[in-house]
Amino acid sequence: MLAHRLEGIPPTVFSEMSALAVRTQSVNLGQGFPDVDGPPEVIARAVHALESGANQYAPGPGLPALRQAVARHQLRHYGIELDPDSQVVVTTGCTEAIAAALLGLVDPGDEVVVLEPYYDSYTAMIQMAGGVRRPVTLRSPHFRLDADELRAAVTPRTRFVLLNSPHNPTGTVLTRAELQAVADVAIEHDLVVITDEVYEHLTYDGAEHVPLATLPGMFERTLTLSSAGKSYSFTGWKVGWATGPAALVGAVLAAKQWLTFTSGSPLQPAVAFALDEEPDFPRALAADLRARRDLLCDGLAGIGLDVRVPEGTYFATTDIAPLGWADGTAFCLALPERAGVVAIPTQGFYDSDAGRHLVRWAFCKDTGVIEEGLRRLAAADLSAG
Repeated sequence: MLAHRLEGIPPTVFSEMSALAVRTQSVNLGQGFPDVDGPPEVIARAVHALESGANQYAPGPGLPALRQAVARHQLRHYGIELDPDSQVVVTTGCTEAIAAALLGLVDPGDEVVVLEPYYDSYTAMIQMAGGVRRPVTLRSPHFRLDADELRAAVTPRTRFVLLNSPHNPTGTVLTRAELQAVADVAIEHDLVVITDEVYEHLTYDGAEHVPLATLPGMFERTLTLSSAGKSYSFTGWKVGWATGPAALVGAVLAAKQWLTFTSGSPLQPAVAFALDEEPDFPRALAADLRARRDLLCDGLAGIGLDVRVPEGTYFATTDIAPLGWADGTAFCLALPERAGVVAIPTQGFYDSDAGRHLVRWAFCKDTGVIEEGLRRLAAADLSAG
């Protein structure tokens, strides 16, 4: 009874592997949710809103206070000036922002250039919108954008680029030069770029997040998506936003009104408070995550895995081909029994075979959880057979 638009789209691997972790009582180094909540003052604001009657529908575009706070955030961090009434819309996390952007903009047959490996909701929503994906591969072990491959992916039917930086699952932060290559292609071919920047504040070792909208000629053709979930460790709140030119933001709202209409009324003023009054929290969080990243990556390397140290996000990637497994999925399905640990195979995030032996590990976990996961991995036989 499944609609044709959903044929061939598997269940999200994140839910599958997290359920496996619970079922096997394994250490979950798979799904990217932190073990520690964000600022208590922000939680207190949500409680106050709940107890003060903010429990009915918020306006469809989002509470004015949050839209204004998002506009201030973009100006403060990036120098981007926005009209909060027409150039900001609040969404149910960045996941809905992605869905609404693609449903609101993509017509059947439109081609969408997308970096692979890709977050799995991208391909699901491109298919549901009737679009055609045109993958450009970030190749292991360095996962850099090849400008020639980007240009080669564009055809006369291409209308959009769906970009993600800092990039999940590889941890790559696109350089200014790589982003300029995207801008050059977008301007030359009159493309709209939808850019997912949920990890915008979680970068390490001096890697700089540069919003594509700040490059010359790009604001008018860039729809920027983000959320509070990653930057403030409130992934379960699902409060996100889309910003950019009024026409692009309006397309998001046009689709969003038929998806959730609105959501999280008492959470929206709390997120506004976080953006305005807790601006230093993401920086402190990034410093803490860097230490956890180093703990995980050093531990994975110490047990013989070839690990790529990420420049951003929650995740590190390893190549498990030397262990003799047929692919990453076989490895990850066997890992709970072998070691009592869960990770995410990334081969499902590719159209090509380039990610067949790659596995993603999350370091947004409590230090003790990471240490226990590494202890279990070190004690296990991880080779195939």
